Amino acid sequence: MVRVLQSRRMKILLISDIHGNYPALAALRERYDMCICLGDLVDYGLQPGPCIDWVQANCRYTVRGNHDHSVAQRVTMHGNNGYRWLTMITRPITLSRTTQRQRAFLSGLPLSQYVTIGNTRYLFVHASPRDPLDEYAPADVGFWEPRLHQVEADIICIGHTHHPFTLKVGRRTVINPGSIGQPRDGDPRASCAVIEDGEIRLLRYEYPIEEMIADVDASPLPEEAKVMLRTVYRTAKLLPAQAMATAKPQFEIG
Repeated sequence: MVRVLQSRRMKILLISDIHGNYPALAALRERYDMCICLGDLVDYGLQPGPCIDWVQANCRYTVRGNHDHSVAQRVTMHGNNGYRWLTMITRPITLSRTTQRQRAFLSGLPLSQYVTIGNTRYLFVHASPRDPLDEYAPADVGFWEPRLHQVEADIICIGHTHHPFTLKVGRRTVINPGSIGQPRDGDPRASCAVIEDGEIRLLRYEYPIEEMIADVDASPLPEEAKVMLRTVYRTAKLLPAQAMATAKPQFEIG
C-alpha cells in the first residue's frame, strides 16, 4: 500500500480498459466520490454502447485510449495475431453497436489531463506521458524516470497494459489500476484502484464472466475469435498458440 498527500474525505476510483465489457462494469459496487476513467472503453467486448454511456454519466474525468481513438475515427484495424487480430475482428461489431453520438464523445476526449484535487496534482493519461495512446509502460523505475522529467504532477495515473501496479519514482507515484473489462495478468476478476485518505489500494472483484461469454457465443464472430475471447475472459491471458499468427476469416455483421 502506498501513501500520498491528498485532502481527506475524498475517495477517488480509478478505472481503465473497459473494452466493451458491460457486465464487468455493471458489477462494480465500490463507492466513490469521484470516478476517473483512463481510456479504452471499446473493442473486444460486444457491449460498447452501454459502457460509453456509463462512463459519460459517472466519470468526472476521462481520457482517450488508443482503441477509443481508432473507433472514433472509424479506423479499419489490420492484425494477424493475438490481441491485434481480436481488435480487427471485433472492430466491425464495435462500430455497428455504437452511435454517432457515442463515437463523438470518444473523439472529444482529451489525450491527457492535469487535475488538482485537494493538495495533490494528478496527470491522467492512457499509455504514458511521452506517448499518450500507444506506449506500454511497465512498473519499472528506470523506464519511468526519463518520462517524468517534464511532468508536473504528484500522481500519474495510466492504463493500457491491463496489468495493475503502483510504483514510487522519486517523489512521484505511478498508478495503473489494471483492466475492468479484460485483465491480462492471470487473474480474470475485474481490476480497479482507489485513492482514499492518502492511501492507494488495488482492488479486484468478481463479475458474471459467463454472461459476457454468452454474449460472445450469440454474436456473429467466427468461432476462432469466440474461442480466444472465452479463454481471455476465463483465464485473463491468451494461450501461447492463440497469440501466434491467426487466419483472417470472413464474416458479415448483421
